[in-house]
Amino acid sequence: MFRDEPEQILALLRSGNVEIGGPPKVAVHAREHRVPLMHLVLGFGAIYLIWGSTYLGIRYAVESIPPFLMMGIRHVTAGVIVFLWARAKGVAWPEPKQWLWAGIAGVLLFLGGHGLLAWGEQKIPSGLAALLCATLPLWTVMIARVDRTERRLGPKRWAGILLGFAGVALLIGPDLLAQRLNLLAAGAALASALLWAVGTAYVRRVNLPTSKLMSAAMQMICGGVLLLGFGGFAGERIHLHQVTALSIFSLAYLIVFGSIVAFTVYTWLVSVSSPSMLSTYAYVNPAIAVLLGWAIAGEALGIRVVLATVVIVGGVILVSSRRSQVKLVKVAKPGTFGRGFEASGD
Repeated sequence: MFRDEPEQILALLRSGNVEIGGPPKVAVHAREHRVPLMHLVLGFGAIYLIWGSTYLGIRYAVESIPPFLMMGIRHVTAGVIVFLWARAKGVAWPEPKQWLWAGIAGVLLFLGGHGLLAWGEQKIPSGLAALLCATLPLWTVMIARVDRTERRLGPKRWAGILLGFAGVALLIGPDLLAQRLNLLAAGAALASALLWAVGTAYVRRVNLPTSKLMSAAMQMICGGVLLLGFGGFAGERIHLHQVTALSIFSLAYLIVFGSIVAFTVYTWLVSVSSPSMLSTYAYVNPAIAVLLGWAIAGEALGIRVVLATVVIVGGVILVSSRRSQVKLVKVAKPGTFGRGFEASGD
């Protein structure tokens, strides 16, 4: 875990102004930065549990609220709240052209990423959707290789990619052959992870506001408006007399905890923990989602699901964990943590 100027190091890591691999070229003078262990435990526990539970929340929300309209309401509401919060903290008003870039990010991350996931969860269990979305780190490293962010992946990372997708085949293959699985819904969940990876790569390359709060708010607002527009164009309608209390509660949970609370905690963790620690949510959340789907919603948890979970998570661990050495290219201002909304919680 980095203890030397953690804000500057993490800012460089997340803004893309670093080179991973090779011996360190620049020494950084240290100042001690300590965070109480209990605070870290509570912070990680929050993003593990909250983001792990959002898959079940989405499943319950779409039982009586159309998926694209539901996600649109979620992200517009959360985005407006975070936008007002950022302005109250003194964050400058974004430039007009930054709204265009946020809109493109909204297409990839929210209209494509979350919209497809919500649509898919109408037809497949939340645990299955979570495991398919757990392929996000696999897509991310492959995209990094294609766009030359990563010069080479190495045997361990290729092994992780192959292992992860082998787990996906184990998870859905038998049901697919037996025609017990909705192929389009499963494909939508996989496409959701792919689009989120593409969107994350995109926001690292455009000049969105340096304030993580403002950047996230803009992308959620744009994505939410696009979701609402697409839902209306696709003929989705909300019939209030058919909306259940469980769906309303789930939508409120997704807005307050899934989008606002967990994001706030995640932003704090970016500033006080190492990237390797922060990446652990990518393989903890799917396991929690599977367990919650089994314990609360009665979703099937046979030996094949358990084995596929272990295989997929194992592949993600191989892809995500490596000894990283950092070459500092330029000095970032303390307190800036990149420009894009890179959290992958749903």
